[in-house]
Amino acid sequence: MASPPPKQLVLAASSADAGVAAWDLRTGAEEIRHRPCASRPRALASVADRFLAAAQAPPAGGNSGTVHFYHWDKPQVAVKSFPAEPIRALLADQEGSYLIGGGSNGNLFLWEVASGELLHTWHAHYRAVRCLALYDYLLVSGSEDGSIKVWDLITVLDEQSRLEAQTPYLYSFNQHALPVTDIACFLGAIAVSSSEDRTCKIWSLSEGRMLRSIPFPTSIDSVALDPRSHVFYAGGRDGKIYVTAMGVDISSHGGDESSILGTLDDQSKAVTSLASSTDGLLLVSGSEDGNVRVWDTRSQQVTRKFKHSEGPVTNVLIVMPKRVNLPPLHPLRKVCSANGEVEPHAVILPRPENDVPIHGNRTSIFMEHYLDELQKYGGSSMLFDSGLNTQNCAANQQGTEWRGRYLELQDLFVHEVLDQMPSSRNP
Repeated sequence: MASPPPKQLVLAASSADAGVAAWDLRTGAEEIRHRPCASRPRALASVADRFLAAAQAPPAGGNSGTVHFYHWDKPQVAVKSFPAEPIRALLADQEGSYLIGGGSNGNLFLWEVASGELLHTWHAHYRAVRCLALYDYLLVSGSEDGSIKVWDLITVLDEQSRLEAQTPYLYSFNQHALPVTDIACFLGAIAVSSSEDRTCKIWSLSEGRMLRSIPFPTSIDSVALDPRSHVFYAGGRDGKIYVTAMGVDISSHGGDESSILGTLDDQSKAVTSLASSTDGLLLVSGSEDGNVRVWDTRSQQVTRKFKHSEGPVTNVLIVMPKRVNLPPLHPLRKVCSANGEVEPHAVILPRPENDVPIHGNRTSIFMEHYLDELQKYGGSSMLFDSGLNTQNCAANQQGTEWRGRYLELQDLFVHEVLDQMPSSRNP
């Protein structure tokens, strides 16, 4: 007998203390509601679909916040952590090995999930970090100060590389005039950012430059990528979701809005959050009206509507929970060690064991080879060691060479992707 397909859940959280609601995407039934939870946008993360993490908004007038862990089958908080500052944005890597938090004071925090250890913390922005995204070993952070920064995690996690780097970040972008609200990454090291300045901007993470700037008639609070094509969805404060092509050049003669292919509109209030299914056939949106809508992207119609709360929905996710026996979850450490310094130990960047190569995704294949080579070098399984000895310096030099080759390949891939993008508005 064939096993039933894995259950897909739609998750939603609110800045009001209405909990994290989970609905069965197939039946529409509410499965569970995790309480308490009051999270600001981009502060909800599924940790490799094994458990849920949510950064809590501080109470009114307060300057402290917590991070809650929840098990899928239990409504109450499993573990509560107390970071050094309130976390505004939360992100887990694909394997669920690390949690990355963006703080209200502009700091970034990187924790190891298995132990709760704070591996590294650093000052990233002048104001609060509003959103985070990962592409391979590149971390992208967007801030309330309007800036976007790209961080090489290989450099961030290696003390010697940090000392040798000219700047702590790989790239810094300052083209947004108002706070950055969301960031998403696409194949070919391309990132899309949204802002209160009524634009979405497309960036090359390999070339370190802006590729396009797309104007909208309203501020954009959220973006989601269609994995099937070079199209993304932009959630507007006017209640519309704009279907937007990434490949229309801003110098084209089609007008300022020539990149906008159409809209999804259900007469809602501001669209605060978006999530796309892995096949791109479904899009989930959260709104200030307290509703969660599931869209069929082919018919562009709402197929389900869930009522979450009276307050605004700030986060939506689509997950397939893995109900496995987890080892005990550990609270996240507030400092790196007793003296506030990083303890010397090896850190291996995660690489998916069951990674399925995507046709044309040369960067992932290259990165896989890159990690293999570095792990083999010198007969050691350690990529990074903050207590490097002389013998390991050669591995550092080898890593620098590989990073250079990686960026060269990214340049070629970005141009290949852009050449395949549509150059005019679809009928």
